[in-house]
Amino acid sequence: MATRGMFSTSDLKPLLADRGIALSTSQVYRLVVERPERLSLNTLVALMDILDCRMEDLIEPVTATARRRKAAGANETGSVGDHRPKRARIIGTNES
Repeated sequence: MATRGMFSTSDLKPLLADRGIALSTSQVYRLVVERPERLSLNTLVALMDILDCRMEDLIEPVTATARRRKAAGANETGSVGDHRPKRARIIGTNES
């Protein structure tokens, strides 16, 4: 932002509004200062346009660790699947 002459988060708000992104002052502050949990593509593209940069300059991609998928009925050791509920015995009521 500083290389573009923006030294305050409030400088960014009207530029985002010009591109159709309506964010409150606190949302813009959190977007700049903190690490956002989620970011819309429209906001990302607007930021790239405002700052004249690429996505790689703003975001560092991190791969998530994927869990291995197991086939149905696969034998797992020490899992909840080893414990089965006891069979219930249903007794009818004697209505007279």
